[in-house]
Amino acid sequence: MRDKTQTNSAAPGDRLIRAGAVVFFIGAVATLVTVAPFLLGTTPFPTYMFGLSMLMGVGFLVAGAGVFRSIAAGRRQARGVPSR
Repeated sequence: MRDKTQTNSAAPGDRLIRAGAVVFFIGAVATLVTVAPFLLGTTPFPTYMFGLSMLMGVGFLVAGAGVFRSIAAGRRQARGVPSR
């Protein structure tokens, strides 16, 4: 049986991982929308749409930062140092 305190508390870095996943997904959709005209032979989208597709990389970096923050908190907890 799960402890109720564990289900409601978020570990350090969890919010960054979730936010990174959302930003990555938005970037993935923008990438598909941007590439579709090339595959369908229609008029390409304006240049700013290519910038939106860069959100995939930004989301990946944000999620990676969350993973590293979670790892650091786990190491601090293993050493017995109080977390921030």
